[in-house]
Amino acid sequence: MRHVVTRPLKEFSVPKGLVGGPFGSNLGKADYTETGVPVIRGQNLSGRGFFSHRDYVYVSEEKASEDLSRNLALPNDVVFTQRGTLGQVGIVPTLPYERYVISQSQMRLRVDKSQADARYIYYCFRDPAMVARIHARAITTGVPHINLGILSDLPIPDHPLHVQQAIAEVLCSLDDKIAVNEQIASASLALGGALLEEATRQDPLNSVVGDIAELVYGKSLPEPKRRSGDTPVFGCTGQVGWHDTSLTSSCGPVVGRKGANAGHVSWMSRPGWVIDTAFYARPTASGISIEALYFVLDSAGLKSLLGDSAVPGINRDLALRHRIRIPSAQPMQRFCHQARDLLNVAVQAGTENGTLAALRDTLLPRLIAGKIHVKDAERVVEDATS
Repeated sequence: MRHVVTRPLKEFSVPKGLVGGPFGSNLGKADYTETGVPVIRGQNLSGRGFFSHRDYVYVSEEKASEDLSRNLALPNDVVFTQRGTLGQVGIVPTLPYERYVISQSQMRLRVDKSQADARYIYYCFRDPAMVARIHARAITTGVPHINLGILSDLPIPDHPLHVQQAIAEVLCSLDDKIAVNEQIASASLALGGALLEEATRQDPLNSVVGDIAELVYGKSLPEPKRRSGDTPVFGCTGQVGWHDTSLTSSCGPVVGRKGANAGHVSWMSRPGWVIDTAFYARPTASGISIEALYFVLDSAGLKSLLGDSAVPGINRDLALRHRIRIPSAQPMQRFCHQARDLLNVAVQAGTENGTLAALRDTLLPRLIAGKIHVKDAERVVEDATS
């Protein structure tokens, strides 16, 4: 394999292309507006793709131009977290905005296109070795953070530009397929909710959750006590790990019981272990399948039952008395078949994504380090995505 030398990140930048966020006095909550130029924060770098259009705050066009002109980010700039969740990285999208402002906790690189592909730089910072290097060099006084000096000196494997582009294409093809599968899964679940609503409108029955299901407390299983295995572990946010023993005897809905995601309903596609931050649900009424129960609970508005305590939570007795509307027998029978098919589609897409993500995470560091030829990786990815 080709020996790959490294160069510091700053050598891949246009002149003055590495900048930090504004001083605290230049950007505060008082500057936020309802529309205008969006501010890039950590949550916009925490998604699975290059960027997440989530929870924007804005500043006025005048504020961006007059006070924050040095802190602007344009499409295809690379943005890194300076403090907070170190190791986050994203690429500024081309749509729907023409420019952005980076927050005080971010740093921005404008790539010299004759030296580097922005997507390649992004994937270099997705490499676990790079994330570990960032944490090792972080300043730990107060909130762990890095600065422009640390960022600019981080070593980047210096592949020729055409090789960088080829590496990025290989990894992007996997991420693109993962994104398509996520859309398929999301659309399947959304369609299930719509079909349940339609079936309920045809011939509704007034009921309560306790008439159709029981909610069973999960059981504590701290991470150090989990053993290696292929049994999914679920909590209030969905799957949180693996174990070698199941607590439930079947697949089924899992309902968040306490924490920020209390009331969230996720689908456990096989027997698993549900920890004590969640309930697992079982149908008790004839004519309601476990798949249909998932959609019923997901549409039941259980988050409205959250208490006012410091730690949000749902009382089980209150949840069982929660009033719902469900389809009568004949529409419910049809919906049970639809629910099973739609959940199968979502599960298959999720399973394929697990395989694709594992392949990407295996190829990424090896491609960047020059330990595998791009052509060989292309053949592997073609087989996996065809």
